[in-house]
Amino acid sequence: MMELTYWRLREDESRIAWLTFDCPGTATNTFSSAALRELIQVAEALAQSTPRGLVIQSAKDNGFAAGADIDEFTRLADVDSAMAFISLGNEAFDRVAGLPFPTVALVHGFCMGGGMELALACRYRVADDGPKTRFALPEVLIGIVPGWGGAKRLPPLIGVAPALDLMLSGRGVDGRKARRMGLVEATTARRHFANAARAIIDKPPRRRGPPLEAAASGWPVMREITAAVSRRKVLEKVRPEQYPAPFAILALWKSFGGEVARMPADHPYSMQRLFAHPTTKNLIRLFKLQDRLKALGKTGGGAAFKRVHVIGAGAMGGDIAAWCAMRGLTVSLQDLSPDRIAPAIKRANGLFRKRLKQPHLVRSAHDRLIPDPTGEGVARADVVIEAIVEKAEVKRDLYSRIEPRMKAGALLATNTSSIPLEQLSGVLARPERLLGLHFFNPVPQMALVEVVTGPQTSAEVAAAGAAFTRAIDKLPLPCRSAPGFLVNRVLSPYLLEAMLMVDEGVPPETIDAAARAFGMPMGPIELADLVGLDICRAVGEQLAKPGMPEPQALKAHLAAGQLGKKTGRGFYDWSGGKPRRARGTGTVDLEPIADRILLPALNEAVACLREGIVADADLCDAGVIFGTGFAPHRGGPISAIRERGPQAWLQSLAALRAKHGERFTADPGWDAIA
Repeated sequence: MMELTYWRLREDESRIAWLTFDCPGTATNTFSSAALRELIQVAEALAQSTPRGLVIQSAKDNGFAAGADIDEFTRLADVDSAMAFISLGNEAFDRVAGLPFPTVALVHGFCMGGGMELALACRYRVADDGPKTRFALPEVLIGIVPGWGGAKRLPPLIGVAPALDLMLSGRGVDGRKARRMGLVEATTARRHFANAARAIIDKPPRRRGPPLEAAASGWPVMREITAAVSRRKVLEKVRPEQYPAPFAILALWKSFGGEVARMPADHPYSMQRLFAHPTTKNLIRLFKLQDRLKALGKTGGGAAFKRVHVIGAGAMGGDIAAWCAMRGLTVSLQDLSPDRIAPAIKRANGLFRKRLKQPHLVRSAHDRLIPDPTGEGVARADVVIEAIVEKAEVKRDLYSRIEPRMKAGALLATNTSSIPLEQLSGVLARPERLLGLHFFNPVPQMALVEVVTGPQTSAEVAAAGAAFTRAIDKLPLPCRSAPGFLVNRVLSPYLLEAMLMVDEGVPPETIDAAARAFGMPMGPIELADLVGLDICRAVGEQLAKPGMPEPQALKAHLAAGQLGKKTGRGFYDWSGGKPRRARGTGTVDLEPIADRILLPALNEAVACLREGIVADADLCDAGVIFGTGFAPHRGGPISAIRERGPQAWLQSLAALRAKHGERFTADPGWDAIA
């Protein structure tokens, strides 16, 4: 008999052992040192008692296991402690893998990181066939490599190329795709798990390796070719000095068979080097900040959301409606005529097919998205989202007409990107229920929603807005109402400075290359084209400071009807679907260009922090990263300031002010950052 805290072990009458993972006091299973030591203890006992088979399952409704306990991981005082934690996990999972009888993992919900590595340590896997099942090795997203056996066990199971794709991207696959890949032996409804496990143990299936073409990429000659091809693909996206983890995964597989313990500590891509790298620290911090934003959505007082009414079927409104329908809500979508709603329904169809895949799920989502040109859904909606033209007087007129039709307790949300709520609430009989829910484009890809509260917004409405944001699987960022809120206020001067440099004759390609060299996922000129040059101008006009110059190239494109990607032409030619641009930047020094376009954004982030637009520096960093894609490896604007040092940035700011004028005046908040 063993005293177990994290696991429950029983043996049934047919001598099958059932091991249930059940971390106490939490809704999610994670691997702490204590849980791993108990698993070693269980494996040792089972190796002695030799049941006919072992079934490992989870007691949690949300999933199998989420990986390592990130709180314990981040509390580790030094690299040696981190490596001891890695070694403990390897010992635990190697013990499971070495058991002399069939072992079966029953996986439902998320099976991430260490959870997937435990499943891989079992001989067989059964997955729930529902849409919430997700297998992933996302360690690369926090700057490390799969360290508990995933890198050595996955390639022989599904083939090197598919395994590297999963490890290098961190993306997940559902149960059905996992079966097609050979990752699991069977998929079934969770209620049939026990029978499926017994069938496997009673008659263990012959283990199939990957198809010949998949296995061949692991042969010696092909290994070199596969590694070289994969490295070239990774280099197209990230730089090794900024994101070393993908290159470490390739080195780990190519030279050490996926065994972390075999890689010398002084290897450039060893786990020890990764733990000490600033990117890893920043990405782990970002992971925890994401959890903090998720927790902000748990304070909504149990608000239930079933129906949403979206007014405005343009690019933003239509995609917000489609996203809400995909997340299970009934959505009515209003615009002036059915013809205006039709393109949004067509885009929704593409989203549903891409994300939901299964025909019955696609049909259900379509059934939940209701064209509503007359606005009948207003009276039944729990949340009414306005996503119309960015003009305060038009929005106020709409509110005065729809508020009398809204039911008691319903939220009225505006998707305005820059207008303070104080300018919109005056026409309302109940101004306390107006808040901002500012989504970002493209809605399906951008996780952040700014939950904006004005002085009139009640605390209950603010909490309900955050809860709604989480209900549709977005990240809520509480913001105080002010022109541009946080994200657009930081983003606008960045885009403006880039356009002014175009006016000076600097090629857009060079400006964008400088931003990417800093670590941005795309440059400011390409981003402006994607957002829409008309939207950039509208937001810029809302946020313009006295004496701010007007970009002439932007003005010319707008006059010609060239609004960016949506019209096929902006600063770039988008006729082929991607920006057509000249290659290379010659011998131009990109760092001064990057500093010039970034400093106005950093200065504005400092001002937002000083003014209390968000509560603290962590939320400022999280908002700008999740809302704009700001270089994640640098940890956000405030983190980037601290990394280089405020005084170094201030010196550059002063030099730019002397050359280009008052728009480079340092905000008083820099003193607090220093």
